[in-house]
Amino acid sequence: MATAFKRKGERFVARLDDLEREVVVGLMQQVLELVEPEGVEATGDAFEDLVATIGVPRLDEAGPVEEPEDPALARLLPSGNRQDDAVASEFRRLTEHGLRERKAANLEAAIDALTGATGDKVTLDRSQAQAVVVALTDVRLVLGERLGLRTDEDADALVERLEQAGEQDIETMLAAYYDFLTWLQESLTLVLMG
Repeated sequence: MATAFKRKGERFVARLDDLEREVVVGLMQQVLELVEPEGVEATGDAFEDLVATIGVPRLDEAGPVEEPEDPALARLLPSGNRQDDAVASEFRRLTEHGLRERKAANLEAAIDALTGATGDKVTLDRSQAQAVVVALTDVRLVLGERLGLRTDEDADALVERLEQAGEQDIETMLAAYYDFLTWLQESLTLVLMG
């Protein structure tokens, strides 16, 4: 059974059994698949290939860069401007690839930190702990969107639903995961701040 993170010297330690770690890592892997940037094909033009490796599409590529259709992905990669679609598209063209790369790298670091645990003991250094906190934020944003959590009232209704849960359906299980991740993230955030 999980225990909250505590500080032990320069390390941050908690207990997560194999199943708990498997669930957290599995959710992180799913979010990683969602945000990972697509591969870049070589064009033969040295400058175009260099620009492509940093993820900036050419200006002459087809059409504006739209917000993702998946609401959960749109929540992870929000619009840079809600009033002007052209500005939002240009901002997304210039920044989305880099944001995806940073989120993917952070999720990979968190996954590595959690899968590197021996037994039930999870021990993280400061950079691993920060990666886990940020990765948990991204996972919770995706789960929150899938569960329709947008207001405090939505969150209160989720807590009520969990307290009254009788049968296990997918939404109840996702809600339980969301609740567990919230607790885990809060415990790690508190020891990082303290």
